[in-house]
Amino acid sequence: MRKRSPCEDRDLKQRPGSGEDMKPFRRLGLMARMRRMMMMLLVVYVSVPFIVKLCPSIQAKLVFLNFVRLPYFLDLKRPLDHGLNHTHNLYLEPEAGLKIGVWHTVPALMWRAAEGKQGDWYDSTFSSSHPVILYLHGNSGTRGGDHRVQLYKVLSSVGYHVVTFDYRGWGDSDGSPSEGGMTSDSLFVYDWLKRRLDDKTPLYIWGHSLGTGVATNLVRGLCDRGSPPDALILESPFTNIREEARSHPFSMVYRFLPGFDWFFLDSITANDIHFASDENVHHISCPVLILHAEDDGVVPFHLGKKLYSQASRSKSLSGHKVQFVPFASALAYKHKLIYRSPELPGVLSDFFARQQTDA
Repeated sequence: MRKRSPCEDRDLKQRPGSGEDMKPFRRLGLMARMRRMMMMLLVVYVSVPFIVKLCPSIQAKLVFLNFVRLPYFLDLKRPLDHGLNHTHNLYLEPEAGLKIGVWHTVPALMWRAAEGKQGDWYDSTFSSSHPVILYLHGNSGTRGGDHRVQLYKVLSSVGYHVVTFDYRGWGDSDGSPSEGGMTSDSLFVYDWLKRRLDDKTPLYIWGHSLGTGVATNLVRGLCDRGSPPDALILESPFTNIREEARSHPFSMVYRFLPGFDWFFLDSITANDIHFASDENVHHISCPVLILHAEDDGVVPFHLGKKLYSQASRSKSLSGHKVQFVPFASALAYKHKLIYRSPELPGVLSDFFARQQTDA
């Protein structure tokens, strides 16, 4: 094979298309791709507010997130699969042709007696003297969400019946979600419970996150008709849906956009979604306990604190205990993990005992 001369090697190195000569072209190509990507992101960023404004139903879906079912493969007919072997699954009809799924967890001390029992036995347990908590969950997921199940276990372990359900449009319940429908379903289940309870059996309402808005709607209605519950517990509450939407992490990239309220918040209102707990507390006349973690990244702590401030000044709540219990950031309970607090059972028993003493 003939060897190349030094001149040929030099010519080869200088030939167009060699590695050194291609580097500037590669850099230009990379910059062009980055510019195209940034332009696409900008188009998406600008388009989203207009899409939401033109299709306000999208905003409603983002508020309710009822289409998010985690865990996906949970059989809600089998609470036993989550260790709730003292829980009965049943279905109620708040309206003709509309069924909603309900779980009734009895106090843990009835655990052995509950084995193999059916609906009639569970119904009979309401005649016991154990207090009942009607739990109203937040958006997304179902009554079988893990953090919810863990709370049922905690409440059951200290002697409470826990009744929870999926609003219409959630879980295996029929229908489509709306604020009015959620409130209506809650009232139906509350009345269903009252018919099964002795007049002296305490019935408490517990709402979490979006469920706090449902809870204050429900309790306002109950107080207006002269039959308030024995107490209201609000876990990670907000003042109203507009302030919560403005503070939510999802809104961070648009919060300072001119017209943010018009594009996003007015779209929520257009769907008749308000969850105005700050207004409702001025029509509530029963003891109120607020629980909030300082490191809550979904419903900021300051909204729970603001709601407490408004409730403590409410004329309708004058003479009723209104208590705020914060949980330090170091505990890392965030939005869903207050059930982990070893102090929680004591907080509840002290609060409820004080209501009975005052009564």
